[in-house]
Amino acid sequence: MPHDVTMPQLGMAQDAGKIVSWLKSPGDAVAKGDALFEVETDKATMEVEAQADGFLTGVSASAGEDVPVGAVIARISDSAEDDDPAPAAPATEAGSEPAPDDLPEGHPVTMPQLGMAQDSGVLVSWQKSPGDAVAADDVLFEVETDKSTMEVEAGRDGFLAATLAEAGEDVPVGEAVAIISAEAPDTPVARSRAASSAPPPAAPEPAKGDDTPAAPPKAKPPSPTPPVPSTTGRVLASPKARRLALEQGLDLSRLAEAGYPQPFHVRDIETLKTLPDATPAPQGATASRRLVAETATDGLPGFMAWAAEAHGLTDADAILAGLAAASLADPGPVAVERHGQSRTYAGPAARALSQVAESDAAPALTLRDLRGSPLRTVEMGGEDTPVVTLTGGSAGLTITLECSPSQMDAQTAIRLLTEFAGRVEQPLRHLL
Repeated sequence: MPHDVTMPQLGMAQDAGKIVSWLKSPGDAVAKGDALFEVETDKATMEVEAQADGFLTGVSASAGEDVPVGAVIARISDSAEDDDPAPAAPATEAGSEPAPDDLPEGHPVTMPQLGMAQDSGVLVSWQKSPGDAVAADDVLFEVETDKSTMEVEAGRDGFLAATLAEAGEDVPVGEAVAIISAEAPDTPVARSRAASSAPPPAAPEPAKGDDTPAAPPKAKPPSPTPPVPSTTGRVLASPKARRLALEQGLDLSRLAEAGYPQPFHVRDIETLKTLPDATPAPQGATASRRLVAETATDGLPGFMAWAAEAHGLTDADAILAGLAAASLADPGPVAVERHGQSRTYAGPAARALSQVAESDAAPALTLRDLRGSPLRTVEMGGEDTPVVTLTGGSAGLTITLECSPSQMDAQTAIRLLTEFAGRVEQPLRHLL
């Protein structure tokens, strides 16, 4: 089956591209990944690769021509003899596009091509309403392909004069989905793609002499609505909202379960934080991570004696804080608790123990030193900060990390405990 070669969209504000040169000739065999032609926009020149194996046929645009985004300019066919010309770029004809007087004048915003093999995109949601003022870098709408969901910017300053597709509709690459005008529109337009692409057929007149009553007009199907919240289906959210939810240990599906409309955006993160727990934890239960490590030996006493004698470092808590801070993925202040007293230390980026100093900053980690006490196992539950507890063992030490999922993801917690246990067992590795 022939594969159409289209003019790609290399930038959100790009409407057309100039073919600089063809790197393959009609009839040439091409493999997927071969460079077919060079295209130039106002910002870049780029080689466009073949997206299928076959033979280059039906070349309909020459070097030097400006071609609209999405227009078919060639085909990759199964045979070199299949040289039917590619269909010409669709021209604006009466009936195929809304009449000029139906739409305000302005700059069309087209469905972008997010991948070379992409033919269309699903318009997930509009971030601006018809008539709104927009800046060039304002997010106009979200589009979803089979590989990603992406926010599309307006590309220029002005007013959103018309929206030509509704949320949930599949729009071909290069087709106009909005119009941005320089002046505020008198009557902003909002229509679906179905209404934009074809006018409704006129009702047929009954034949003379036919007494059969005309069938009642079919009910107009309801306009597409935002996706219905689902507790079992996929959750639609912007990439930034997904990232923030992951970083903060939040579950976006709880918004869907609570009935909030999708897709979710950054502003919905605050709403998610205010939702009550779906299933209250039973009395005495904890919702924290708890990891335990054991060292074969306790290397701290010997290291601290050497540090005091060789370098004059006599503050044992500062040394502990420095070792702990260096074990964090993002080093921050560490509070050291010992014998009911707590002091907070800030470590330098260079990890030099001699530069660890007391600080008034809020700690990123609490280190509870219970060596010398009869306690061997602790399970205190989540606190305001992640807590690392040192307890004695038969030969070495037991090190326990407790934190909530919102404070630290699993991989970060594992890395912290592994790094700190290694530094406690062999403190000299900190100096390497």
